[in-house]
Amino acid sequence: MSVTIKQIKKAYDAAPQLRALDNKQLKKVLMMLADELEKQQSFILKANRADVEKQDPDNPRIDRLRLDEKRIKGIAGSIRKVSRLPNPVGKVLEKRKLKNGLLLEKVSVPLGVVGAIYESRPNVTFDIAALCIRSGNACVLKGSSEAENSNRAAVKIIHQVLKENGLSPAVVTLLSSDRETVQELFTATQYIDVLIPRGSDGLIQFVRQNSQVPVIETGAGVCHVYVQKKADLKKAVDITVNAKVSRPSVCNAMDALLIDQAIAPAFLRKLKPELEQYKVEIFADPVSHRMLKGYPYLRKAKKEDYGREFLALKCAVKVVNNSDEAIEHIRKYSTKHSEAIVTEDKKQAEHFLHEVDAAAVYHNASTRFTDGEEFGLGAEIGISTQKLHARGPFALEKLVTEKWVIRGQGQVR
Repeated sequence: MSVTIKQIKKAYDAAPQLRALDNKQLKKVLMMLADELEKQQSFILKANRADVEKQDPDNPRIDRLRLDEKRIKGIAGSIRKVSRLPNPVGKVLEKRKLKNGLLLEKVSVPLGVVGAIYESRPNVTFDIAALCIRSGNACVLKGSSEAENSNRAAVKIIHQVLKENGLSPAVVTLLSSDRETVQELFTATQYIDVLIPRGSDGLIQFVRQNSQVPVIETGAGVCHVYVQKKADLKKAVDITVNAKVSRPSVCNAMDALLIDQAIAPAFLRKLKPELEQYKVEIFADPVSHRMLKGYPYLRKAKKEDYGREFLALKCAVKVVNNSDEAIEHIRKYSTKHSEAIVTEDKKQAEHFLHEVDAAAVYHNASTRFTDGEEFGLGAEIGISTQKLHARGPFALEKLVTEKWVIRGQGQVR
């Protein structure tokens, strides 16, 4: 048995310890973890600086990796919110009595052992650990080499709190960041119940195509904002700018802007100076390219630019004739993450919300709200774009499965 499989087996063997804790005890563990994280802020920030210093400072994705005092405070706050959420385990989902006297209950139970593969973000280590502890699941984590020091520091803090509560550190297991570890995760079907990839589309597709462990996808985001001809232009500019520049390296940032022909000239005149101050690179179709003449960061769009998740201060722009063309464009290029329409026409808005197939659809709001924290779910493992088990923010309520409990008095069939 390899070192990696031994680690995974330890997590599997430790999982029943969490299931034995009651709701009050689980909450206590998380509250202690939040307190300890804030107490050891300088320790984890030092580890994070070591990771950040190894990266190209001009890479916009470095924002995903970087921690600071504000983000540490936010992570601790998120852990406390998770602790206060209703316990998803032990809910009676269905109850019935059969003609033969058997009493049936369908109840929610932990998944068991949750595996996660993720890139860069060290906050994800805390998010997944907190969500899994709260829902009675052990977790096996495979972070990236870019965040290796940060992840090790995070897990050291988590292990300290687990030990103080009489729990095995194996309940939250961090595997080596070596690539070879991934292949062993893929085949650990005896010990891992579900595997969740969080990161680039390349990572997600690789896991989906190679894992023997059941996979729940957290998809890449190719997100659109569609400005319909009856939009409030100021509102549309504010939403577009927020969706693109507030945090361009995340999956819910806008990648493509669609604009109705009727308002495109007026809208782009208002939008240009707003995007220019952030040096947003625009990949424009022929119609919008003419309208954006003189914009210093203008490029001609290629076909593949409309299916790109830029994760940077870049976006594609296309002028459309009507909402049907916009919806068809989204259908073709969307990854079914987050899609938005800006309009004062309620009928058009409802048509868009009904017809567009995505985990989150918006009317007059930025796609940047697709987030477990923003939705009041405390935290998330990722945004699921598939349709089985979980869709949208993959949070606490989805880290459970079902069990039938049957009580009889000697009935036989």
